[in-house]
Amino acid sequence: MGFFQLSSYSSKSSVTALKWLGFVAAIWVQAISGNNYTFSNYSDALKSLMNLTQLELNNLSVAKDVGKAFGLLAGFASDKLPTWVILLIGSVEGLVGYGAQWLVVSETIKPLSYWQMCIFLCMGGNSTTWMNTAVLVTCIRNFRRNRGPVSGILKGYVGLSTAIFTDVCAALFYDDAASFLVMLAVVPFAVCLIAAVFLHESPPASTSSEEKEETQFFWVFNAVAVVVAVYLLAYDFIPSPSAVFSEAFSAILMVLLASPLGVPVYIYFKNRSRPGSDVEGQVGENTEPLLVTAAKEGEEKAEEVAAVAVEEEEVVEVKRGQPLIGEEHTIVEALKTIDFWVLFVSFLCGVGTGLAVQNNMGQIGLALGYSDVSIFVSLISIWGFFGRIVSGTVSEYFIKKAGTPRPLWNAAAQILMVFGFVILALALPGSLYIGSILVGICYGIRIAISVPTASELFGLKYYGLIYNILILNLPLGSFLFSGLLAGILYDMEAIPTAGGGNTCVGAHCYRTTFVVMAVACIIGFGLDILLSIRTKAVYTKIYASKKSKKSSAPSNGRRQMLN
Repeated sequence: MGFFQLSSYSSKSSVTALKWLGFVAAIWVQAISGNNYTFSNYSDALKSLMNLTQLELNNLSVAKDVGKAFGLLAGFASDKLPTWVILLIGSVEGLVGYGAQWLVVSETIKPLSYWQMCIFLCMGGNSTTWMNTAVLVTCIRNFRRNRGPVSGILKGYVGLSTAIFTDVCAALFYDDAASFLVMLAVVPFAVCLIAAVFLHESPPASTSSEEKEETQFFWVFNAVAVVVAVYLLAYDFIPSPSAVFSEAFSAILMVLLASPLGVPVYIYFKNRSRPGSDVEGQVGENTEPLLVTAAKEGEEKAEEVAAVAVEEEEVVEVKRGQPLIGEEHTIVEALKTIDFWVLFVSFLCGVGTGLAVQNNMGQIGLALGYSDVSIFVSLISIWGFFGRIVSGTVSEYFIKKAGTPRPLWNAAAQILMVFGFVILALALPGSLYIGSILVGICYGIRIAISVPTASELFGLKYYGLIYNILILNLPLGSFLFSGLLAGILYDMEAIPTAGGGNTCVGAHCYRTTFVVMAVACIIGFGLDILLSIRTKAVYTKIYASKKSKKSSAPSNGRRQMLN
């Protein structure tokens, strides 16, 4: 009960330990909710067991991404149901979806029909939308003044989750596809049960001092996340580690993932030592002259009113017709804006092409002569993490420093991804390593930047649903770039194999696919530049708001010293 009693002991400006404990639980959920990106790790097993062509296999991967289209249900539910219910729905659905796939791959049961497998893959994909919605909506509302770092950290752990699952499976189960699917089914279920207890909405920071304290703690979380990423990356380059070494690696990894608990524990003991001093402070304040006390209260009240007036995300109901960009939008109002569709299509160009590479990595690796593609899956995951966590923090810094529109970082990512696809199309020695890193970084940036951008342009009131509409780009992009483009072009180049499948070896297998996706990224770049120009006024307003609060902090400190 100590954590729940903490709020009554702490001063108004303090951050509660329970709020930060919820954020740690959110990190754990994100660290296991990237299971939807791990299809390449067991796709070959499905292809051989079910005698599938590449187009059929790609359509299975599309089925798991189609599950995200039903994320709209999670978006609607986020405004009606508590966080713990949303987490439980996602965890149970994932247990059933991935559990059924395990039964097939482990040959516990005979292979299911194609349409049945599509349903279970769809359930597995949909499960992550409930987890992500619960975590993102709750945390961005709890830490609304640090949306960039929150998005970067949480989405960064989503990127790391693929590497976490892949490396732990390689370390403990020697890349066995059946054991891998057991992990995908059971681990998210257990973690969501834990998060359901601790993660809930809490009051956001209300003063500049609380915002500053939040920022300091986010730097701690960033540092821990980077250590985890470097640790995973180092393990990927160790040739043939022994069983003992692999077990030690897994144990240390669990300790690193648990280490963010240090932040809420620190806050708990820090605030626990304060109760006496808080009471004494209140008594001391009551001994001040009445006029001084009244003057101070008047100044503080005036500052609160001014803060509400300039805070861009605290916009209340707008009584005119269509709200301006940067104000609260209903779903219909958001869908009527040009800016929403520019963001939607540019997001499609970035995440759709990146997802196609991840879904087809197993076959891309085989085509280029790599029998084991686990290192490339991990590279995309880990470098995707760096893209997410760095872009979230850096974009927030430049908004506070110069009012730089956040979509500009998406534009930079699109251009970098063009180079990645060109390198993959050339198929030179080492191209797959470089291409995997570039695609991972850019995919991560797109995910981390688009999440807070949507909340800044259209508000937080209906953010859960707006977020899930944007996430429709994942199944749509998977269908267009992976199911249709990559699948059809691969089958045109492939030769039939015994049993009804097909295979293709050589750089020509995916060259045209990479060229087309590079062109799509160039289109996305143009759209991101357009959105940056159209939303410049919004970010100028946010910059002015943050600058105003920052300049008021020193004057508050001087008054306290004089008093």
